Parts: sequence; C-alpha cells; structure tokens
Amino acid sequence: MAWVLCFLLLLGLSGGPVSEGHSVHKTTVDTLDLGSLPAINYETNVHSEPGPIEILFRIVKAFLFVVQPHPYPEDLIRKVIRLQFEDTKSDSQQPEHIVLALKAAYYEIGFIILAGLGLLFIFLLPLVGLCFCMCRCCNNCGGEMHQRQKKNGECRRGCFAASLLVVSLIMSLGVLCAFVANQHLTTQVRGARRLLNSNFKDMRALLTDTPRQIDYLLNQYDAPKNKALLDLNNIGPLLGGRVRNQLGKRVLPALDAVLTMAGAIRETREALENVSASLEILQEGTTSLSANLTDAKENLRNTLSDASCSMAQATSTCNAIRNSLNQLSINANFSRLLPVTSQLAKVNEVLKIDLTSLVQQGYAAFNDTPDLVQNQTKNILSDVKSVLDSIGTNITILIKKLPIQKILTDSVIYLTQTETYVEEYFPLVEQYDFYRWLGCLIICCLLVLILVFYYLGLLCGACGYSKHTTPTNRGCVSNTGGNFLMAGVGFSFLFSWALMIVVVFTFVLGGNVEKLVCEPFKERTIFQVLDTPYLFNDQWSSFLSGRLFQKPDVNLTFEQVYSDCKENKGIYTSLQLDKFYNISNFLTISQYTEDLTIKFESIKINLSSIVLLDEVGKENLMNFSYSGIDGIDFAAYLAEVNKSITKVDLLSFANDLEARAEQLPKGALENALKGHASNIRMIHHQHVIPMEQEMKYVKARSTLNQSIRLLQKTATELMVKVNQVISIVNAAQFLINNNASSVIIEETKKYMNVIIGYFERYIQWVKDSVTMDVATCKPLANIVDTAVEVFLCSYITNSVNTFWFGLGAATVFLIPAIIFAVKLSKFYRRMDSEDVYDDVETIPMKNATGRW
Repeated sequence: MAWVLCFLLLLGLSGGPVSEGHSVHKTTVDTLDLGSLPAINYETNVHSEPGPIEILFRIVKAFLFVVQPHPYPEDLIRKVIRLQFEDTKSDSQQPEHIVLALKAAYYEIGFIILAGLGLLFIFLLPLVGLCFCMCRCCNNCGGEMHQRQKKNGECRRGCFAASLLVVSLIMSLGVLCAFVANQHLTTQVRGARRLLNSNFKDMRALLTDTPRQIDYLLNQYDAPKNKALLDLNNIGPLLGGRVRNQLGKRVLPALDAVLTMAGAIRETREALENVSASLEILQEGTTSLSANLTDAKENLRNTLSDASCSMAQATSTCNAIRNSLNQLSINANFSRLLPVTSQLAKVNEVLKIDLTSLVQQGYAAFNDTPDLVQNQTKNILSDVKSVLDSIGTNITILIKKLPIQKILTDSVIYLTQTETYVEEYFPLVEQYDFYRWLGCLIICCLLVLILVFYYLGLLCGACGYSKHTTPTNRGCVSNTGGNFLMAGVGFSFLFSWALMIVVVFTFVLGGNVEKLVCEPFKERTIFQVLDTPYLFNDQWSSFLSGRLFQKPDVNLTFEQVYSDCKENKGIYTSLQLDKFYNISNFLTISQYTEDLTIKFESIKINLSSIVLLDEVGKENLMNFSYSGIDGIDFAAYLAEVNKSITKVDLLSFANDLEARAEQLPKGALENALKGHASNIRMIHHQHVIPMEQEMKYVKARSTLNQSIRLLQKTATELMVKVNQVISIVNAAQFLINNNASSVIIEETKKYMNVIIGYFERYIQWVKDSVTMDVATCKPLANIVDTAVEVFLCSYITNSVNTFWFGLGAATVFLIPAIIFAVKLSKFYRRMDSEDVYDDVETIPMKNATGRW
C-alpha cells in the first residue's frame, strides 16, 4: 500500500489526459545551468550473508534438486491460479481437474515419495515398537535374559559397537545441523528489526524527499526566466548585434571599398610626389652629363679637323673616329618627360576633404545599431517581461491547486501507522520465535537424550565389559551400559514418530517454498507467471495496470516494474505513468508562445538614421576620378627609366679612341686624341659612375619606376572603379533604408526562439528528471527483496530446510541405531542364565567358558 501511495504523488503532479506536445521552436540554446537534482540516498542493503552455514544451505538445495529435478511448472501454476479465480463452481471430478492433479502429482513425485516414506515411518515404527515390546515381555525378541555362546561373539560385539558408534556420530551431525539451523533462524529474526527499520527509513526518505525534488524542479524555473530577462535587458547587443552582423555582409564590404579608395588616393598623391621629385633629380644629372659629353664631342671634332688627318696614314683612322662621335651622347633623356604637377595639384585638392574620417563616421553609425535597437524596444520589452512573470505565477497557482500535500500527508500517515504496527507486534514475533526456538530445541534435545543413552551405553559397556566374566557374572558398569542402550531404544520408539511428523511437515512445506517461490524468484521466472495475461482476471490483459489504474490494456508487468526499481529508476518510468498521466500537458509554455510571438512581432526598428557615406564623400570620390592621372604617358616614363645612361660605354669608347691614336704617326694628333680619351674617362668617373652608384640617383630611378607603375595600376579604369564603389555604397544604404525590415524580422524570430528555447530546455530537463530521477523507486524493490529473498527464502526457508534435513537424517538413522543397540545390549547386560555343557564337551567348552 505504501508504494502505491508513493507514486500517487507524481500522479497528482502530472494530472491530465494523455497527449504529447511537440515544440516547433528548434534552436540552439546557450548554456543554461539548471543545477543537479538532489538525489535521494537509500541505505538499505538487502544482500544477505549467511556465513559458514551457507555450506549446509547448498547441501540441502542439492538434495532438493535430486528430489525435485523438474523445471519450474509455469503452465501448471497458471492453470492452478486460474482455477482459484474462476467465478463458477466446478466439479473437482471433471477430467481437466484430474489431469491437472496428475500433472501436479508428477511434478511433486519426489516430495510425495519421501513424504509417503515418512508417513510409513510414523505409523510403522510405533507399531513395530509396540510389537517389539510385547514380544520381549514374552521373553522373545531378545527379551530372555540368556545369552547363547557363539564362537564369533567377540567379533559380533565389536561390529555392533562400531556400527552403533558410527550411526550415533551421523545422528549427532544431524542434530548439530538442526541446532545450528534453529539458532540461525532466531539470530536472523532478532536482526530483522534493523533491516525493517532501514526499509522504513528509505520509504520515509522517498516520501519526504520527493516533494523537495519537485520543489527544486519548480524553483529552477527562475533559471530560464533570469536567463531570458538577462537576454531581454541585453536585446541591443544580442538582437542588434544579429541585425548588424546580417547587414554587415553587405554594408561592411561597401565601407571597406570606400576606405580602400581613400587609401588609394593617399597612395596616388605619394606616388605623384615621388615621380615629381625623382624626375627633377634625374633631369639634373642627365643635363650635366649631356653638357660634358657635348663639349667632349665638339673638342674631338675640332681635333679631327686638323691638317694631319688629311695625310694618307691618318685618313682612315680619323674617318672612323669621326663616324663614332654620334655615340658620344646620353641615352636616357628625362627632360623629354612631361611633369605631373597638374595631377598632383588636383589630388591634393581632393585630399583636402578627409574621406577616411567620413568612412569612419559610417562605420560608427553602423556599429551603433545595437544602441538603436535597445532604445527602440524599451516599451516592448516591458510587455515581454510581464508575460514571463505570468508564466511563473500561473505555474505556482496550478501547483497549489494540486492535492500533493494531502497525498503526501496520507502516505506518511499510512507509513507511520505501518511502522507503529511493526514496532508494536515485532516483539510478539520475537516472542513466538522464542517459542518456536524452544520447541525445536526440545525436539533436538529428545534426539540428544537418545544419543546420550547410546553414548553412555557404549562408554559404560566398553569400560565395564570383561571377556573373562561370564554373562551371569557381568559387572554393574557393563550391565548399566546395556541398560542405557535399551533405554535409548525405548525412547527411540517413543519419540521417533513425533520427530518424523515434524520432519515430514517441514520438508513438504519448506521444500515446496524453495522450489516454487525462492528459486523462480531468483531466476525471475515467477514474474513470467504473474505477468500472464488474463491470469487473475479474465477481463484484464495486464493485472497490474488494471489494479492500479483501471487500464488493463496497458502492458505494465511485474517483472518490468521490479527490474526498473531494482535499477533505481524513477517511479514515473517504472510504472509507465506516461501512458496514464502526461506531464507535458502540465509543464508546457505552448499556451504562452502565442503571446510572446505577438509581442516580438510588434517590434519595429528603424535604421534609416544610419548614413554610410554622405554626398560630400561621394563627390570627393568623383573628383579623384577626374584628377587626370589616367592621362600620364606611363609608357614614355617606363621607357626612359629602363634605358642605360649613355648610348655607349664611355670607358670602351675611350679605349677604342686611344687604340686608334696609337695607329697614327707620332705627333701632335696622336697626343691630342689620347688627351681626349683621358677626358672621356674622366667624364665617366665624374658623372656616369655617380649616377649609377650614388643612392640619390639609384633611389630616384627605383622610386620613379615603382611610382609610375603604381599610378598606372591606379589609373587603369579609374572611373569605372570609383563608380563601382559609389554603387556599392548606394546599394548598402538602400538596404538599410528600405530592406532592413526583412532582416530585422528574421533575426527577431531567431532571438525570440532563443528566449523560448530556454523554457523548452527547462521543460525537457523537468521531463527527464521526472522520468529518471524524481522519486526513484529502489525502496519498492528493496521491500520485495526483503520480504521474499531475505525474510522468506534466506532467513526462514533456508533455516527450516536445513533444520528438517538434519533432524530427518538423525531420525532416519534411529532405525539402525535401534537394531545395533538391541544387539549390543546382549553383550553388556547381566544375564539370568547361561549355557550348560555335558562332560563329553567339557574340555572345549571349559576353554570357551574360561574366555568369558
């Protein structure tokens, strides 16, 4: 009853018709810390350790397996139970009843045979004892106090004494086994109070801690609520950030393009400045070199005009020198390149407006989107917060309407009454167990009394017997031993039938409980019988669900409930309460989703105040495209930069001139030409080498080359590039002003789903907790294990079976003990007469007589 009341707690919590709600909000919820449900700690350990006596238990179970080797008769048990629950009275002589009785007899054949032998023992042994007593009173059956002399008398006496001793030892072991089993049962009964108290404590923990678990589940509603309120307070960074990220896919590239163009304008001005400066440096160097080369060429031409060149030996040499004079000039003429001062002036005019600052203003305006969202949603957020508050208020109101406290109070009252009843009557159980222990002790003492007579008879007989004494002259000690033996025989006949009655009764009862209850419970086959459809009620396919919930069509089995509780699962899962009462109907916010959706859909966000680039910035871009850098003759610049400084290598020219002078006759003309060669070498060292090696000229040529190429790259389709940048900016601005609403609506839905997702996560957590963790029903399985496995099987059945096993063995061996004791007593008791022999036989018989 207590466990039924226990799960009613959850029934009250989860009341409502069976249905399953499905959420339409599927979104990734941020981390929501719901904590850990307080677990109920149970301390009951139903595992029983019998100790060394377990060896005896195993021996008895092995004996029972020999007596009853058949498997558990599931079909037979089902048919018997159905007969017991039939409404109509049926004749026991019907064929099916006879067949059923025959099957039961076949299954119980081992018990029937042994019980039959026990009944024969009960009826025959007292009858045999009576006949034996009457026979001895007539001086028959060994009643005559006369012992005939036989040659093997000593051997027979020794065999009888040894056999009686062995039988007595076996009986002693049986009595000891019965003593131990009797004491073990009493010890376990005395220790049962602690196990009972532990079970009651666990049940009380289940009843008292389950409301705390439920309160914890309800209190944790604050976690998703606070998380939702935190997100609502941060709607600017969250929703505004989402909107900004989505719009940023179009807006940021546009601003980046303008920012890139602003950098290109600065790079263009720097390149134009570098071109202008480098061109000036190179023009200065080439002008000086050109003047020196022109002077050298004119001086050389004047020398060749001398009359000496008209001589036959010098004519050809002078003509060759005269023809090479055109090579003596500069190759790269930078003075022919047009300056870039006009383009530089226009670019400087463009840079008077800080385009980068204008772009940064666009960035700042766009990044202020979260603040705009925060400011424009203040009124809506207060309404959403009120809806969230109403959810918690309504859940609290519904909880107060449920009769949870009444169910808990009734359950605790019933548990207290049960505990009081046990506390009140357990001493009576202990008292009755004491009577049982005392009765079993008396039964064992009867056997001990018989064994004492036998042991005293053996002891006195062995000590007082003398082979030199004749039967009529045996001593008092020997005669007392024989009397003890006969006393043991007498008590055996008196008590054996009563002992066998106890043995048969406990054997049939304990053996069948072991085979029909304990073994199938351990193997769980007994649950398969209990879970048979229509077994206890021909209208119910499932007895457990029909008995508890009046829903017999639900497949709720004893084995499943026991197994789930054994694994300490929640009672909601173990009893399949989802088939009867669905917590989803109680713990759901679907009724509030529509209100939240309406509130969020009413959010209106206007981003038209965001200006990415004003008209001044756009006009500045257009002015840059009209700067004229695309009109620079880049080919001419690159051509001059790539030329060598002079048309001919001046050192080579001077060496050739000097070599030709050597071909002329000695004189003034030769010396003059050598002087000109030296002058040309000097020009090379003073002008050409510096222009090739000095950093000023090298850097100027390199800078001019790089700058011209950069300007050429920038000027390529400059107008098209500027127009593309302006178009991108205009498209992004149009998106913000006209199409941002669709992005805002989509991101608002996602934001709303995140808020609702917190509560869905909470609801799922509650469902999982109720299913697996709330009201874990381990105490219910412990109660079943305690009642059946521990009390019935381990404590009672094992002890009872061991008791009848030892008592039965000792009782059965009373038969050979009686025979051996009667036979042996003849050799110890003092006889009234003895054999007398004739003189013919005197000699051998006297010798025999001498041996007595």
